[in-house]
Amino acid sequence: MIPADFDYDLPPSRIAQRPCRPRDAARLLRLPLAPGESPRHELVAALPAGLRPGDLLVVNDTRVIPGRLRGWKAATGGRIEILILEEDAPRRFRALARGLGRAPIGTKLSFAAGGKARGDALSAEIVARAGDATLILAFEGPGAEDPTWLGEMPIPPYIRGGRADERDVDDYQTCFAERPGAVAAPTAGLHFTPRLLGDLEARGVRRARVTLHVGWGTFEALPEEVDLSRARLHAEHFEVTQDAALAVNAARAEGRRVIAVGTTTARVLESAASPEGRIAPGAGTTDLFIRPGHRFRALDGLLTNFHLPRSSLLVLVCALAGRERVLAAYREAVRRGYRLYSYGDAMLVL
Repeated sequence: MIPADFDYDLPPSRIAQRPCRPRDAARLLRLPLAPGESPRHELVAALPAGLRPGDLLVVNDTRVIPGRLRGWKAATGGRIEILILEEDAPRRFRALARGLGRAPIGTKLSFAAGGKARGDALSAEIVARAGDATLILAFEGPGAEDPTWLGEMPIPPYIRGGRADERDVDDYQTCFAERPGAVAAPTAGLHFTPRLLGDLEARGVRRARVTLHVGWGTFEALPEEVDLSRARLHAEHFEVTQDAALAVNAARAEGRRVIAVGTTTARVLESAASPEGRIAPGAGTTDLFIRPGHRFRALDGLLTNFHLPRSSLLVLVCALAGRERVLAAYREAVRRGYRLYSYGDAMLVL
């Protein structure tokens, strides 16, 4: 398997630039796992009617940090942009950078709201490199303990060129986001509203939470000729609480369906599952790459968005439902005018 096996044609006009309002007005393509059944087309708001009382939805409660900072090189004034990934030590942060090239250790940077030079700018210095694209920055000045106070939501570049605005502060966050640490949203969760959650509860659908702090590596394009049978993803931190483990294990023991909301949740469940499908509570990192041939141990279905061609996320969906069926469903979604990617419509594989 190579990435080209997971390709499809997508007109740029089908890439959603804003979410639906309300969020649960997005379209939903139901792709049955049972062979011979055809896809069905409805709205996310109709999700409760298609689920059973006792079904367990597992969501990712990570919270996106506003980690995109715009600034300039202190020596030259050249424009730069960084994406804060995580804290390395007090006032030191790992970050991806654009506009810096191979700037040497000791290079001074400045940041301010909107990336415009001003007197109260926050300063930083490159103190180390942690790979080809990742820097360690030491911050100084007001708010250096948490420089994301100056940041923007890190929406993907295919949404308005990556230029976030005030609407994205809420739009690019799920309604159950609690634990800061993600650099990208678990986008399947963006479709939920308080009304939809209430309708699901009234239907008898249960809910559990896990955490996976979505890292930038999840969305990186796969190398063109990589053998997917040997590929791994960048490690991401996850946590499964005792309550979540009990909820999933009870559902499986009682024959109730476990449905992951998003590929990030699916990776948590499969990373934490024993060969028998029992979930263990705990925290750690996972670089699990789910691809065709994977035996799913902890979930029965998946609610997900429509993903980029040749991406690990699309590969995961194909592992669950079959490559040909998923790609055929994607082609049908494009023909029917579905909106794709982070702010787009949804698919339920069940």
